[in-house]
Amino acid sequence: MSFTVFLGNLPVWVTADDIRSWLNAESLVADSIKVIRNPETQESKGFAFIDAPNAEEMNAIIRRFDRAPLEERLLRANPAQPPRQKGAPPPSRMSMASPQQQQPQAAAAASPVVNGDRPRRERGGRKHRRPNTAGANQSAFAEELAKAL
Repeated sequence: MSFTVFLGNLPVWVTADDIRSWLNAESLVADSIKVIRNPETQESKGFAFIDAPNAEEMNAIIRRFDRAPLEERLLRANPAQPPRQKGAPPPSRMSMASPQQQQPQAAAAASPVVNGDRPRRERGGRKHRRPNTAGANQSAFAEELAKAL
């Protein structure tokens, strides 16, 4: 099992040595630290991955750095998602939701579905009707406007 922390919203000047010194100052341990860089410019992309030795250490790193202020920004720290294969679509919001969040969707699946995702709602009221273009019910203003154009 992987105990990798995603650390995001970093300024571009942050290096792995900076992160290592922050961890040491807090008595936290990391097996490895990798700051992700643009391959062409070697500038930081603003996030890093920290490999922790165990789940307790991973959670301690997340608690310490999630929403920590740095240069008028708040850092983000959370468990890293497994890497995607190249060309694979990004995960959907439902695949990232917890099972408790997915249960209401299962109940909604029993209702009639249109376009694969929502129950159909009937339109009602006059505001959704198309205007009469035949000219039978046009107002006097509309008739004058049509003449002027």
